[in-house]
Amino acid sequence: MVMEDNESCASRVIFDALPTSQATMDRRERIKMEVFDEVLRRLRQSDIEDAHLPGFEDDLWNHFNRLPARYALDVNVERAEDVLMHKRLLHSAYDPQNRPAIEVHLVQVQPAGISADLDSTSNDAGHSSPTRKSIHPPPAFGSSPNLEALALAASLSQDEDADNSVHNNSLYSRPLHEITFSTEDKPKLLFQLTALLAELGLNIQEAHAFSTTDGYSLDVFVVDGWPYEETERLRISLEKEAAKIELQSQSWPMQQSFSPEKENGQTGARTHVPIPNDGTDVWEINLKHLKFGHKIASGSYGDLYKGTYCSQEVAIKVLKPERLDSDLEKEFAQEVFIMRKVRHKNVVQFIGACTKPPHLCIVTEFMPGGSVYDYLHKQKGVFKLPTLFKVAIDICKGMSYLHQNNIIHRDLKAANLLMDENEVVKVADFGVARVKAQTGVMTAETGTYRWMAPEVIEHKPYDHKADVFSYGIVLWELLTGKLPYEYMTPLQAAVGVVQKVIGVKNAL
Repeated sequence: MVMEDNESCASRVIFDALPTSQATMDRRERIKMEVFDEVLRRLRQSDIEDAHLPGFEDDLWNHFNRLPARYALDVNVERAEDVLMHKRLLHSAYDPQNRPAIEVHLVQVQPAGISADLDSTSNDAGHSSPTRKSIHPPPAFGSSPNLEALALAASLSQDEDADNSVHNNSLYSRPLHEITFSTEDKPKLLFQLTALLAELGLNIQEAHAFSTTDGYSLDVFVVDGWPYEETERLRISLEKEAAKIELQSQSWPMQQSFSPEKENGQTGARTHVPIPNDGTDVWEINLKHLKFGHKIASGSYGDLYKGTYCSQEVAIKVLKPERLDSDLEKEFAQEVFIMRKVRHKNVVQFIGACTKPPHLCIVTEFMPGGSVYDYLHKQKGVFKLPTLFKVAIDICKGMSYLHQNNIIHRDLKAANLLMDENEVVKVADFGVARVKAQTGVMTAETGTYRWMAPEVIEHKPYDHKADVFSYGIVLWELLTGKLPYEYMTPLQAAVGVVQKVIGVKNAL
């Protein structure tokens, strides 16, 4: 039961927290200052009135400082006016009535391998306007090579079908929509935004996610799939869809998997988080017998301790009271509901739980070997081939048992695979696991981007095969000792997997 915030999709992708040398930090600061100076120079040379107001320079510097360093590293200085737009959207998001603040622009992605000379030649030759490089500006953030390759592949495909395509001369570039959101930062925000785009039939070609130091988000998506080369109708549609999602989140009381207190005839204030109970289990922990030892790990929503319960060594996952809300309570209840039903040598054993707020905790057997993730990526350990086979089989046995009991884990990754003192590997962390629906397919989205199946990323119906995909990524990780898609951000990896532009050989 690893509490590390291991790029989980329940949290924001924050890269500044990664350990870096002083030289790297100094280089980032220097680049950030250079980008700031260039953006300021371009804005002052333009006709933008705000750039000449007193205090503008300080406001602009504060904007760069509240965002992670990679914002300055990635932003396209040739679109300095977009920095002002980002600043304005973040300011607008302060007002709850404006959330999410949305901006839509038409942009054009230049496919990899196509030079500016070819563009100008095409224009001189009299080709139709979509071939011209300068019809629309480039995206606000530099496109990754994989996505430029995707643009080229799509353009070539369109060119082959020229007789049937409305973009029949789009070999060299194609118009896309760049959508920028700003709102209050919160868990699973990226999932909500990508689900919103999917509802409108939009395909994400590139994505950039930033969190500010004061709790707000700036999320930029380059998409295709909108049939019109305009922005206002798309912006209105986005606002309507965002309003629906906001209403759904406000009316979500823990109602999908469990019966709320109304069904139990309870009224007034709750004294326990409701957990389904068939009368056959006794798992409520007596805190008097629970002894806390040292902290093993800490995450955004809880801490993990080593301790003892009735003289037995245990791991204690404690949820942080200040982070409790209905969604977190729902995940806590779901984890208890599933863990108390499973018993297998390759699944971490559930001991019990305390369900009396604010002291919510889950107690499991203690796994002294730590996680497979820590062993591979922190301790730089290497599994010899016989041990590697054993680890892979242990995982397979644990997951097979879960699937036979109609349980889909949904977040299988190296960090959720724990080892005991005998190097037996066990599946852990069922916070986002679910019992398979009667139909055999599910559509709720969760997991961790680097290990997530494409159908889950796209919010499409999925079943136990999503875990099989994640298992394949884990096998690759065991064999190579590398982090999946290590040269990409988690979000870029997710987009690449969905668009099938990442080759296992080249990008994993």
